Amino acid sequence: MYYNKVEICGIDTSKLKVLKEKEKHELLIKSLQGDTVARDKLINGNLKLVLSVIQRFSSRGENCDDLFQVGCIGLIKAIDNFDISQNVRFSTYAVPMIIGEIRRYLRDYNPIRVSRSVRDTAYHAMQIKERIMNEQQREPAPEEIAKEMGIKKESVVLALEAIVDPVSLYDPVYYDAGDTIYVMDQIGDNNSDVNWIDEILLKKSMKELPEREKTILSMRFMNGMTQTEVAKEIGISQAQVSRLEKGAMDRIKSHRNISI
Repeated sequence: MYYNKVEICGIDTSKLKVLKEKEKHELLIKSLQGDTVARDKLINGNLKLVLSVIQRFSSRGENCDDLFQVGCIGLIKAIDNFDISQNVRFSTYAVPMIIGEIRRYLRDYNPIRVSRSVRDTAYHAMQIKERIMNEQQREPAPEEIAKEMGIKKESVVLALEAIVDPVSLYDPVYYDAGDTIYVMDQIGDNNSDVNWIDEILLKKSMKELPEREKTILSMRFMNGMTQTEVAKEIGISQAQVSRLEKGAMDRIKSHRNISI
C-alpha cells in the first residue's frame, strides 16, 4: 500500500532522508534548545519512521494521507518530549507515541460513536488501572477500579469495552510453524441456515479423505466447532488442525471443483 504510493500528502516518499543515530542526537539537542531549523530537519528525517508505523493500520481502510498527518503529530510530540539524558534510541520512544496518536484518532473518529462521558469514564479507569499495575505489579479487578471511582462495576466494564478498537475476522491471532491462525478460525458457526459450505457435496467429497481429516472437517463445518475446540478434542495443536484443514479443503476443491 505505502511502498507503491510515491506521494503521501504531497511528499515524494522515495526522496525522504533517513538520519543516522549520531545526526538524530545532534539535532535533538539543538531542537530541545529551541533551534527550529534543527527541529524541522529532525521531523523530515523521521518521516519514513511514520510511514513504517502507519503500515500497521493498512487493513482498516483508512485514508493513508490522513494517517500520515496524524502520525506526524505523534512524531512532533515525541521530538518535543524526548529526554536525551535517557539511554534510549529515539525511534524506540517515538514509535509508541506515533501509534498512540493514530489510535486516538481512529478511536475519536470511529463511525461507531462513543459519548464523551463514556470516553472520559474509560480514560479515568485506564489511568487508575495503569497506576495500580505500576504500584502493585498486578492487574486490578473492575470492582477495585469502580470503588476508587465511586461508580458501579458495570459502568467501568462498559466504558472500557466501548473504546476498544474493533477487530477484523482476518486479523492474525498468532503464527506457528508457518501457519497463521486468524480470528475467524476461533469462531464457531452454528447457523445452519447460512452455512457457507454445501453440506451434501462436502459429504460426498469427504469420503476420499483420510479418517483424521474427515473428522476435523466434520467437527469444524458440520458441528460448528472452532479450531481450538477441535484441537482439544482430538489431542493435537491448533496449528496442526489449521494445516490439516487447509490441505483437506484444497484437495476437495481440486478433486470436486467446489467453490468454497
